[in-house]
Amino acid sequence: MSADDAATTYGEWEPVIGLEVHAQILTASKLFCGCSAQFGAAANEHTCPVCMGMPGVLPVLNRRALEYALKTALATGCEIPPSARWARKNYFYPDLPKGYQISMYEEPLAVHGSVDIDTPAGTKRVPLTRIHMEEDAGKSIHDAHDESSLVDLNRAGVPLMEIVSEPEIASAAEASAYLRALRAILQFLGVCDGNMEEGSMRCDANVSVRRRGDTELGTRTEIKNVNSFRNVERAIDYEIRRQIDVLESGGSVVQETRLFDADRGVTASMRSKEHAHDYRYFPEPDLLPLVVDRAWLDELRRDLPEMPRARCARFVAEYGLPAYDAEVLTARRDLADYFEAAVAAHRNPKAISNWIMGDILRLVRERKLDEELRIVDWPVRAASLARMVALIDDGTISGKIAKTVFEEMVASGEEPADVVARKGLTQVTDTGAIAAAVDDVLTRNADKVAEFRAGKDKLLGFFVGQVMKATGGKANPQAVNDILRDKLAG
Repeated sequence: MSADDAATTYGEWEPVIGLEVHAQILTASKLFCGCSAQFGAAANEHTCPVCMGMPGVLPVLNRRALEYALKTALATGCEIPPSARWARKNYFYPDLPKGYQISMYEEPLAVHGSVDIDTPAGTKRVPLTRIHMEEDAGKSIHDAHDESSLVDLNRAGVPLMEIVSEPEIASAAEASAYLRALRAILQFLGVCDGNMEEGSMRCDANVSVRRRGDTELGTRTEIKNVNSFRNVERAIDYEIRRQIDVLESGGSVVQETRLFDADRGVTASMRSKEHAHDYRYFPEPDLLPLVVDRAWLDELRRDLPEMPRARCARFVAEYGLPAYDAEVLTARRDLADYFEAAVAAHRNPKAISNWIMGDILRLVRERKLDEELRIVDWPVRAASLARMVALIDDGTISGKIAKTVFEEMVASGEEPADVVARKGLTQVTDTGAIAAAVDDVLTRNADKVAEFRAGKDKLLGFFVGQVMKATGGKANPQAVNDILRDKLAG
């Protein structure tokens, strides 16, 4: 939604939105201990004295988690201060075993980055306030028993990055675009799988409204832990309209935390909003300040992969793809890699793009061949797909026959040329044989020939279909069209 669209939607009011994204860092173990960070284990299976907050234990930083957080900071253009400091964020809840969370406060890991998003008005740069690291809390389970709640500490201590934007997002649609762009960056880096449904990427939205032209921010509310792109957009849009209704009816917006009810499509008050001082932050005494070696930082910067927006632009410039194709293919790093491997084997980028976006992704979805960051079982190898497209391009098979060849490749794992040879699918290009088939079709359908010559041009498709049926779909479609038009003209 552009600024003009937002003005039309929200009238004289202007939304101001900032997002706090918690991204689970994709490490094998937790942030300060060796317990597994894997999702889906039995309750409390991945725990130890450190992540359970037992007295006398000491945290030890996971270097890989730090590396991934630094890569994220570099990829979003952040400044890395000379040092960062761990802090204790104090609050009491049953799933927080220590009574505090190890996080960062006054001295974060990174500051002043940005994420670019596409809007109808063009590219917009959303500035970042900070990126810092922290450990996750456990999980309270409230619906397992009628009279009590249960606590699962598997998630306690799992490494997180908190990525905080400036309040410069102007609509619910922009918020969704920002989240998608950020997730693509994280996935390209391989630092987070971005699975919002499993909670490995969670979003809190800070929303306020003000009259257009005002410079002072309105009172904001925070919407907690929305678990899908669509629901982020729905929750923010509802909250904007709710605040406008409150203000226009003469009321005041209350600073509070709200939850989104996806079934009803509304936000509801959860609690009055805490301020930073409520958490009583103070430096973590068990961890030294974090000083990042500049040589290591330079090495990480050199090793960054090509980012999704840059790769998308290159796909348009280098391969001549439409912007839509390039956006789909670069939405995931493994998809972009597969496309480039296929094009390296046979340079027909648009045809290969069509097959990937159509048949390949359809099978991936239907057979659930992907997990986390990658497609783990491609229906066919990239080079094999390219060789099949080459057979279409050189006239060996038609596009219609290629559908059959592709199905056989998926089922048997054979190379396309072997499928064509085994099933006798080579395209008929002999104009004499095609002409004979055309003559037979026209003779058997003399009444329709008369209708065509009387002006019913749409019957050409019928004749083409009949000739293709007579030749088992093997006739060259262009030759069929040319011969039919010539004979029908006579």
